[in-house]
Amino acid sequence: MESSARRDSPLMTPREIYERLDRFVIGQEAAKRAVAIAAHNHLKRVQARRLRRTSLLKKSNILLIGPTGSGKTHIARNLAEILSVPFTTVDATEYTEAGYYGKDVEVMVADLLFKANHSVEDTQRGIIFIDEVDKIARRSQGARNGAGSRDIGGEGVQQALLKLLEGREVFVPMNVTQTFNRGDFVPIDTRDILFICAGTFSDLHEYGGNVDTRPMGFGAQDVQKVRRRITTKQLVDFGILAEFLGRLPVVVQLELLGEPELLRVLTEPPDSIVREYRELLGLDGIELDLTEDALREVVRFSIEKGLGARGLRSILEHVMSDVMFEAPEHRRRQVTVDQGFVRARLGGLEASAGLGAF
Repeated sequence: MESSARRDSPLMTPREIYERLDRFVIGQEAAKRAVAIAAHNHLKRVQARRLRRTSLLKKSNILLIGPTGSGKTHIARNLAEILSVPFTTVDATEYTEAGYYGKDVEVMVADLLFKANHSVEDTQRGIIFIDEVDKIARRSQGARNGAGSRDIGGEGVQQALLKLLEGREVFVPMNVTQTFNRGDFVPIDTRDILFICAGTFSDLHEYGGNVDTRPMGFGAQDVQKVRRRITTKQLVDFGILAEFLGRLPVVVQLELLGEPELLRVLTEPPDSIVREYRELLGLDGIELDLTEDALREVVRFSIEKGLGARGLRSILEHVMSDVMFEAPEHRRRQVTVDQGFVRARLGGLEASAGLGAF
């Protein structure tokens, strides 16, 4: 993370944020634009507060909805690097309502404090990424106003998160490994912390389904599939509190990545998996040639198993395991991995029921 001195530099425009995100995040054009706008508005709000101006700007917390492997965490992590702010990822399922055994929600701010090297000033302008937020949906069948039975891991966590999302001063433990030690606490103001919540909401994706749009133009034959947008009412019916959604004004729905996008994920970003393997073998003086047909075979396998971009590394790790083991001992200076090699390796994987590793 860079020094906080960068805060005095001119604010990045939404286009600048988008263009830098675009280098590392393949596809999801609408999501990148929405996140770039929200991040720019967040920076303006932070600057106005730092200059002690009276401002009507509200927090631009973000809710990312999308299937597994669509890039939710990847977008948030790269956004933090672009803005040069502390970043932490937490799992919503680890937290419980205050007073019950488990992590209090203030611990996620303590995680951010740790990532900021215990700098309160840097912590108060960081980003907290809350994953699996769909897993804390209301599970009790009581009254809609919360008067039913206690739901300490679902509705209770949403209620506890309200104060953090809205922004107020909370006391967080200095040592994240001793969250039950009530001795060392530090006050943190969460008004300038950007919260990015994410979840698959898989039931809603299945419920929303695809809509067939009529072909346009003379002689048109193809029917385009368009995914319905998930509505606020659907999220409330799913079990997300209306008050919780009210503190997440920017709702971004990510699409399932197709074969062209996944192929680009493998090769285009500066930190792509293929570049990494070529560098690893290059240190041994070996040139790696991964053919396009081989990469397409990896992508097709990921799509068939519903693994998305997240599964590409695991698949390629399996495919390349023998090559990485034997290549440094070979005298030849070039190794070619083609479609037949990949197909044989993946066929053996399915035959041995090794998919559990993914």
